[in-house]
Amino acid sequence: MINNLFLNIDAGTIDWSRAQFALTAIYHWLFVPLTLGLAVIMGIAETYYYRTKDEFWKTAAKFWQKLFGVNFAMGVATGIILEFEFGTNWSNYSWFVGDIFGAPLAVEGIVAFFMESTFVAVMYFGWKKVSPGFHLASTWLTGLGATISAWWILVANAWMQYPVGCEFNPDTMRNEMVSFADVALSPFAVGKFCHTVTSAWIIGAVFCVGVCCWYLMKKRDTKLAIESMKIGAWVGLVGALLAGMTGHKSAQDVAAVQPMKLAAMEALYNGGTDVGLTAVAWVNPFAQPDYANEESAPLKIEMPYALSFMATNDIHGFVPGINDILNGYTTPDGKVELPIDEKIERGKKAIEALAAYREAKFNSSDDGSTAAAHLKVLQENMPYFGYGYIKDKNDIVPFIPVNFWSFRIMVGLGCLFILFFAVILAGVYKFPKALWKKRSIESLPAWHYWVAIALIPLGYIASESGWLVAEFGRQPWTIQDMLPTWAAVSDLNAGSVALTFFLFLFLFTLMLAVEINILLKQIKKGPEIES
Repeated sequence: MINNLFLNIDAGTIDWSRAQFALTAIYHWLFVPLTLGLAVIMGIAETYYYRTKDEFWKTAAKFWQKLFGVNFAMGVATGIILEFEFGTNWSNYSWFVGDIFGAPLAVEGIVAFFMESTFVAVMYFGWKKVSPGFHLASTWLTGLGATISAWWILVANAWMQYPVGCEFNPDTMRNEMVSFADVALSPFAVGKFCHTVTSAWIIGAVFCVGVCCWYLMKKRDTKLAIESMKIGAWVGLVGALLAGMTGHKSAQDVAAVQPMKLAAMEALYNGGTDVGLTAVAWVNPFAQPDYANEESAPLKIEMPYALSFMATNDIHGFVPGINDILNGYTTPDGKVELPIDEKIERGKKAIEALAAYREAKFNSSDDGSTAAAHLKVLQENMPYFGYGYIKDKNDIVPFIPVNFWSFRIMVGLGCLFILFFAVILAGVYKFPKALWKKRSIESLPAWHYWVAIALIPLGYIASESGWLVAEFGRQPWTIQDMLPTWAAVSDLNAGSVALTFFLFLFLFTLMLAVEINILLKQIKKGPEIES
């Protein structure tokens, strides 16, 4: 079944299925980071209210909770559609690894989403019905539930990047979980979660500061703007610094288990030791480079030893390039990595051995010895099973320009946000005093505030760029080294998938427009002061 079914899918179906899933994921991720970021800001605001009993902080908390709620609802809607697409568009994938991939998604639905939906009701409708302490706990638990939800989703995604805790069962022809702990607590999952959540705090903080600057520009709700700006800037600065630290850990995880992704991020055609980190180079954004015949990208400026350190924590560490991975290499410590062509041949042996094993297994005349012999061949070559569906070794090289430029956009904007939040904090705390002696942050020229507002979309661009690196960088794999995209997709008519793509495009764009409209109206309306 595996030998035939997975190879008879129309190419158009594969492309449209990938496009539809990418569309849904991109729109979904417009809502999720703002949810996670605003959860922290509204929690801090209500904590101030609980500690001071100052009604101002209650008003501030309610204001940010209202914006949180609008965004939260949209994120839930797109998230549900995203999960259903695994069954509709990627049924081969779901059938092949559903026992593993479905577990974290089930936990997310049963525990995290239940937690969110329970406490969000208390947060919005319980101000006069529960004690201040219980209401504060409900606010934080709503945010914690959203974060736990993100945890399980990212565990599922991390498993696709680094499949652990599973074994292939040739009798059921499915991968089955053998260790839930290995799946839930893999280093890749922990690193991805920490980096993703801290980067989401940046989105919430940029949004918060941008809204506050709009109020300052309009010279209204000044106290709310100044005090909320302090919270937002601190959350943003801490988030940006932590995102940088966790990004370093994520880069090491990628170097260990997805070296091709790292090589594509750096346009590193030929690796080695003492490798520098590319600051800038000319990589044509619209065409795959001729990596087989070029020594390196032209006009390259690099920071000496930095890539070796980023990948291995050793300035002299070995980092393989694209050609090294394609042709095979040996590390300085003696580890041998097979050429891709040999992995392809071993993968084909695994596929053939699986088919032969199943034929012998269900042959009543076989005494078990033939099946056992085929099973042994399958087990020896199973680590390369996915490569058996690769037709050309160059198919495992992702599109380098997307990875190269997305990585630099993400890192560059991350550095910009660190500077931005530091400047905001200097302004609200009037440091150094000599600079702010004759003016305050609420009396700056309007263009200063427009800069802060303009940074809001840049936050989303940085965040989406990170996901482009994560997902484009692992192509062509749906599951790293185990299942390529063309072996994972459902056997659907390409026209049907294209039709639903444009329907979703219209629906999601409409939802986004509705959310932006509601948010703008609520921001324009401002905080509601209770009499």
